[in-house]
Amino acid sequence: MSSKTDTEVIIGGKVFTLSGYESEEYLQKVASYINNKVNEYSKVDSFRRQPLDTQGVLLQLNIADDYFKAKKHISLLEEELQRKETELYDLKHELISSQIRLENMEKNSKELETQLSESAKQIVMLETELKEKKSKKLPV
Repeated sequence: MSSKTDTEVIIGGKVFTLSGYESEEYLQKVASYINNKVNEYSKVDSFRRQPLDTQGVLLQLNIADDYFKAKKHISLLEEELQRKETELYDLKHELISSQIRLENMEKNSKELETQLSESAKQIVMLETELKEKKSKKLPV
């Protein structure tokens, strides 16, 4: 486990000390995210008119909304990944089956070529035999 990190960050113009097992860069990134949300909402008139405790709750709700949307997006991506892994598995299985069929067809083709060659030799042999018999005028 990594060591605990303490780092000072500025959120909403106030200095806070954050502690955690994450890196200082990560903790600064979290603070930056919060500051961006505060800045985003402080530009909205209806937000600024709310009491500070209501503003805090609205910010918390917005951050929770971001979290749940990100979580749902991750879930959808994981489902898509699972579908693609299944599809890839099926395609690999199909490829292997096709390779086996191709190997069997190549083997059958070679066997048929061998049979054809043997049959051609036999035809030549029989034709030669027939010619010899005709040339000797022997009854067929």
